[in-house]
Amino acid sequence: MPYISRPFTALPAHKVTTDEIIDDIVGRHPAHPRLRAIPRIIANLGVETRYFTQPLTAPTVSGDASIEDRSQTAFTDALRMATTAATRTLTDTGLAAHPDTGSYADIDAIVTTHSTGWAVPNLDIHLIATLGLRPDIRRIALTTLACAGGTQALIRAVDLATARPGSKILVVAAEVISSVYNHNDTSIEAMIYKALFGDSAAACIVSTDPLGGPALHIAGPADTLEYVLPGSVDRYSGRIGTDGFHFDSTKEALTAADDVLPTVLNWIGPHQTVDFAAIHPGSPRIITDTARALGLDDLDTRHSTATLAHEGNLGGVSVLRVLERTHNEPPQPGATGVVVAYGPGFTTAALRGRWHA
Repeated sequence: MPYISRPFTALPAHKVTTDEIIDDIVGRHPAHPRLRAIPRIIANLGVETRYFTQPLTAPTVSGDASIEDRSQTAFTDALRMATTAATRTLTDTGLAAHPDTGSYADIDAIVTTHSTGWAVPNLDIHLIATLGLRPDIRRIALTTLACAGGTQALIRAVDLATARPGSKILVVAAEVISSVYNHNDTSIEAMIYKALFGDSAAACIVSTDPLGGPALHIAGPADTLEYVLPGSVDRYSGRIGTDGFHFDSTKEALTAADDVLPTVLNWIGPHQTVDFAAIHPGSPRIITDTARALGLDDLDTRHSTATLAHEGNLGGVSVLRVLERTHNEPPQPGATGVVVAYGPGFTTAALRGRWHA
């Protein structure tokens, strides 16, 4: 009977406004055939600000840095944020480091998700070293799940906790999505992604026993959902070129969430009321369509909307950030909640549980 503790999010230093991104796009593409429409389209995304690990003008963001520089910078920055978020989570849940060795012996497993910046070994191995986790720790490294990664990592942690009662699993998500900000991509979709995404990391603890604070209580693996929409391989996809990372989508991607919501509702069941939800803030439409299907209103989705407005789409970190905001205005004890995210493919990952105070 796993419990998901309060997540903590680490945001990078460089706050970038939507106006700054619009000015950058207009300045770099003065002859774009839809130049006049781009500011309006971007303004409708619902994103006011986002945070980048590097300045907007950095070679690895709006400049012409090589794929090697972009990849190395993205992973280095992701690891730095992940370490900050994980350390904060470990400290605030009472799992302090050993005073002599500095290691966190109470952590039995680590699940990481990171899709931006190729690295072998990946985030899991680096965090074991930087945090001083046990060398015999169990680990799962998710590397290509992108926006669904945070929820998928929680699902894997629920599986691990259920299999071994008494376990404490550290879940860490880190994404530097500014790495796909590339002026060689000139489609309208690419312009949208330049303004939609932000960088961040977040971490939480999944345990079979409550750690003393509020938590989302998941009964077990039966209260998790993993679903791949048939025939959806190309709806969202990433690729690597000699000039950096790129993120692509098709027109069918616009309705992908609607296409999977019947499966989500069938999994929830016709007689189950949803009191609150942590919905992946992929776009205003994703939030509103999912909320409407769950029987929720704008007030219920305020944490997803606030995340999108102030930090953008954070990829796999997003639902952890929304859960963190939920802790700031917690539901009533025993309230039924759903965590749902969508990712490239088109994939859906979800959990359902009750608020434990």
